[in-house]
Order: sequence, then structure tokens, then C-alpha cells
Amino acid sequence: MIARVKRVGLLLLAAALLVGSGQMQKALNRDRAQLGLTHMSVLENAPPLLAFTTVALGGFRGLISNYLWIRSNDLQLDDKFFEAAQLANWITDLEPHFAQVWVFEAWNMAFNISVKFKDFSDRWRWVNQGIQLLRDRALRYNPDSPLLYQQLAWLYQFKMGQNLDDANLYYKQEWAKEMAPFFGPNGTNFDALVHPQTAEETNNAIILREKYKIDPVFGQQVNAEYGPLDWRLPEAHAIYWAALGLEKAAESHGNVKTNDLPQLRRAIYQSMQQAFRHGRCIADPFSGGYAFGPNLDLIPKVNASYTNQYAEEPDAGQRDSIQRARRNFLADAVYFLYDHNRLAEAASWYRYLSKEFPDKTLLENDPKSFPRNLTLDEYAVGRVQQDLGDTSQERTTADLQGLVAQSYIALAAGQDDRYADFQRLAAKVYEVYQSKSKGTGVRIEPVSLPEINKDVLKALLDPEHGLPYAMRAVIRTQLRMPAETNPPPAAETNAVENVTTNSAAE
Repeated sequence: MIARVKRVGLLLLAAALLVGSGQMQKALNRDRAQLGLTHMSVLENAPPLLAFTTVALGGFRGLISNYLWIRSNDLQLDDKFFEAAQLANWITDLEPHFAQVWVFEAWNMAFNISVKFKDFSDRWRWVNQGIQLLRDRALRYNPDSPLLYQQLAWLYQFKMGQNLDDANLYYKQEWAKEMAPFFGPNGTNFDALVHPQTAEETNNAIILREKYKIDPVFGQQVNAEYGPLDWRLPEAHAIYWAALGLEKAAESHGNVKTNDLPQLRRAIYQSMQQAFRHGRCIADPFSGGYAFGPNLDLIPKVNASYTNQYAEEPDAGQRDSIQRARRNFLADAVYFLYDHNRLAEAASWYRYLSKEFPDKTLLENDPKSFPRNLTLDEYAVGRVQQDLGDTSQERTTADLQGLVAQSYIALAAGQDDRYADFQRLAAKVYEVYQSKSKGTGVRIEPVSLPEINKDVLKALLDPEHGLPYAMRAVIRTQLRMPAETNPPPAAETNAVENVTTNSAAE
């Protein structure tokens, strides 16, 4: 009798445990779906190792990947980066549908491992590997994951676009060289990519799609909506991947989490602001590399991106941050337009800034610098003095020398407009400083501007301590000065003639 009761009790307990495990399995299935750990379809075109691990190992994949995580971390701490990278590949093979695994490994390569190397070319290799891991492999198995698009956009935006890494200019240079064959000398060669007319154009479109995973048709749409962008620079690619992520999110609502869409939109408007600041690629005829200047044509669309993001942002704290960023952007836009002698546009945006933010000061450490108290000229000169230093006689002289030197360097590079802009801005700074010194009873004026021009030019044209011969020769030609009496070897002379001929052709 007792034995029978025990058997009945054990059967009831087993039934209860079975029902409980069924309920627990439902919760586990929901969690697996939310985390992207469950995939119902068989992987297509998967390599043999990945096909084997995802099917044959079953639940043991988690145990193996945990061990590999620990081992990879130990190798990285011992500076055995290449072995750690190999283990990273195995981990992603074991968990191909777990987006966070790809994100961690890509950021680890691009941010943590890359900075362990002093040589910029070695750093660039690791940064590029991180980008390729997300772009070429992660999105292959997770094409609808907003997180992967957002993280890929952020790699372009933060690692390459911003100055968080002292090798960031090297990254920009290398990426510009890599993209130049596809997007041409102006960085927006989409017509030739969308409608190729030659074998070379057709080949470029194919490589862009297959190697860099960029669809020229969608890229052209992105450029029309957010541009004009220079696609030789990382900001354009950050915007591309974030915009593609938004499109994928709209197509598959099941994978979208609360923070996905704001993060993708944030990557777009922050990258546009960066493109405004340094989104114009300028070929350097002397080094063969590139310099980077502001893309002033983006100002209306950057402002629109801020207002759109403000309207769509649900968090009040983030809305305040967006408004502060927009005000700072508008202040910079006015200054940059003025600096580039686009005075009518500068005046228009200054009126807009004054209307949108009438009670916000424009200059640091000046509590009275409200828009109503400053003319456009006073604001622009105040920004120069704020950016370059204080308003002492010594400092102002140094600031003027810097502006004049920049003007002649721009002239040597064939940027005649920039030469004129720097010269004009130096004259305006000198004029305002003179007006402030009147009536003080003390002579605090800097050396006269013509003397500063003369001294700076003399230093730059000095054969021993000045600019390289090629740049000196171009300046002398542009200013109609006699050539140097002791020219360098013929090779350098030919290089100068080529630069001068190309500048004339442009």
C-alpha cells in the first residue's frame, strides 16, 4: 500500500515537473527569439565549418563558445592578437545569429586591439578588419538586425570620422584613396555607377556591390536625401549604413527594439554634422594625399536633420541635447560661411540663429554676447579671437601671423579663394583690434598688417627653413615674384611645372 502511494506520488510529481518545464520552455523560447538566438531557416551558402557547428553540435555550441571567449580574452591580455582574432572567428561561427557577438568582436578589433600598435598602417588593418567583420559576415547571417547596421555606422562615424584616435587622419586618407576610383574627383559619381557606360564603370559598380556591399541605387537615394556628400569620406558611409538600417527595420518589425530607431537616426544627424565640419575632400598636389575642409552646402540639410530628430525623439533629456547641438551647429555655420566669404548666406543664417535662439550667448566668457548685441562682423571677429586666443597685443600679432601664413599655404595649394578668405579675415581682425585700442592712451596695436604679410612671406620663402621648393615656386609664380636664383634638381622643377599646369587646367 505504501509502495503504491509512493508510486502515485512520484507520478504526480513527474507530471507537475513536466508541466512546469513546459511553461519554462515557453519563456526560454521567447527569450531566445528576442535575443536572436533562434533561427528557423537553414543557413544558405554557409561554409562547411559553420554548417557543421550550427547543426551537429546543437546545445554544446554555447559551452564551446564560452570556453573560446575565456581563451580569447587571455590571449589578448598576453598581446597575442592574431591568435585572439582567430578565436574570434570561431566564436562568431559558433553563434552566427547572436548579433552582440559580432558587435563585440568588431569593436574589440577596431578600438581595443588597433591602439596596441604604434604604426598607423597596422592600426588601419585592424580597424578595417572590424568593419569587414560586420559588413561582410555579420550582415550576411543577420540581414535584418538594426543593431549591426547601427554599430557599422558608428565605426565609420567614431573610429574613422572623429578624432578619438590620433591615427584618424591616416584612416581618412586611406579610405579616401580606396573610394576615389569609384566616386571620382568630386566624391559623388553616382550616375556612372547607376548607369555605367563603359567596361570600367561597369566593373566599378560590380566591385562596389560585391566587395563593399554598397548598392549604388540606394546610395544615390541617400545622397539625394542627406547630401551632397563626399563618398570618399567615412561620414557618407556612416549615413548610408544607418539609413539602410532604418529601411530594414521598417521591413521587419519583429527585430526592432525600443532604442534601435533613435540610435540609427542619431548616427545620421551626428554624421551629417561631422560632414559639415570636414566633409569636403581636397586633393593635395604636393603629397598626393588629401586635406579636409567643411562642406558648407550641407548646412540646410544638417539643420533639417536636427529639427526632424528633435520632433521624433521621445526622451526629454535627449531633446535638450539636440537643441544645444543645433544651436552650436548654427553658430559654427555662420562663422564658417563668413570665413569662406559667403557673406550673404552668413547674414541669412545669422538672422535665423538670432530668431531661433535670441536669449543664448554666442561667445564664451562674454555674458553680453547675445545676437541682438553683435553685428555679424563683430561675431565673426569675436569667434576668431576666441578660437585663436586672447586679445593681448602679443597674441593678436601671433593670430594675424597664423592667418596670413595659412593664406599663403592655401595659395601654394592652388586654393585662390581660401587665400583671399584668410587675407580678408586677417584684415578684419586687425581693423577690429585697432578700433578697440583707440582712446586708450597706450599704443597696443600689433605690428602693421603689411609688415606682418612681408615678414611671414619672407619666412615661408626662405630656402633653408621655409616651405618645400615646390610650394615656394608656386607662391612666387602666383605673386609674380622672380624665381629663386638657385633652383633644385630637375625632378623637383618638373613636379612644380606639373602642379602649376594642373592648377591652370582646373
